[in-house]
Amino acid sequence: MNRSCLYTLGLLIGGLSAHAQSWQPVTPQNTCETRHENAAALVGDSLYAIGGRGIKPLEALNLKTLIWKRLPTPPVEMNHFQAINYNGEVYVMCAFEGKYPHETPIPNIYIYSPKKGEWRKGPEIPKERLRGSAGVVVYKDKIYLSCGIIDGHWDGHVAWLDEYDPKTNTWKRLADAPRTRDHISAAVVGDKMYLAGGRNSTARINKVLETTIAEVDVYDFKTNRWETLPATSNIPTQRAGSTAVTQGGKVWVIGGETTQLLAHNEAEALDPKTNRWTSGPKMNQGRHGTQAVVYDGKIYIVAGSANHGGGPELNTVEVLK
Repeated sequence: MNRSCLYTLGLLIGGLSAHAQSWQPVTPQNTCETRHENAAALVGDSLYAIGGRGIKPLEALNLKTLIWKRLPTPPVEMNHFQAINYNGEVYVMCAFEGKYPHETPIPNIYIYSPKKGEWRKGPEIPKERLRGSAGVVVYKDKIYLSCGIIDGHWDGHVAWLDEYDPKTNTWKRLADAPRTRDHISAAVVGDKMYLAGGRNSTARINKVLETTIAEVDVYDFKTNRWETLPATSNIPTQRAGSTAVTQGGKVWVIGGETTQLLAHNEAEALDPKTNRWTSGPKMNQGRHGTQAVVYDGKIYIVAGSANHGGGPELNTVEVLK
């Protein structure tokens, strides 16, 4: 094979490789509502778009047929939360309702059953631990809620970590995180929970977007202890309102907002084996205030805000294969 052919082949292989590692638009057969400060969850083959500013319908995108289905609207407004799938149901905890800057924590857990096609009002959250904009994850059949803020964007940041057992409806207070942070999304790899990104929103002194956090805090479920990774493991692009997922044994932090007008399109991955970050492909559309899910080894993200603050709201879907 001559040098020209080798060069052409190299370009083709490089192009295919880049394509395989880039965000691709997903084109559903129908459209869904625009929304931001919402969450998302994966149940079965469906991506559920949940809540957002104002009252928004629950919608599910079947990732095999790419058809959106409109489902029962939640009983209350739900914003600023990380949804989870617990035993095939969508759980909403540590969510806010109301308007900026004094959003208030929703006092109960709300649960959507895809099998029954209905919402139910779950147990109360302990009043002294109410907050929103927190990280929420599942580990070994229990739910863990980390950090957050009590009074919307105004003030009251907390470093709390709580364990909730849905089977017994019991709560347990665990060790506080090394620092407070809100607008955070948590992820679990192995026996550890990772908090990367977030901020300390303080509209009380007009300091909100610029209060981002660099450090990465890690909770070890086996030892029940926190650690802060070395400064060399700080998140490369500080931002809040991002979403975190676990894919390929790594923690991916995607999107977010800062003082820049456009929402962030960065997707950065932390390898727990080395505690080093790598920059992944950037999204076609920057977005914050939403949540990504992992399906069939691919990362899907929907909706969010295209600029920092409250809009424009999106309804587009992208996938990282």
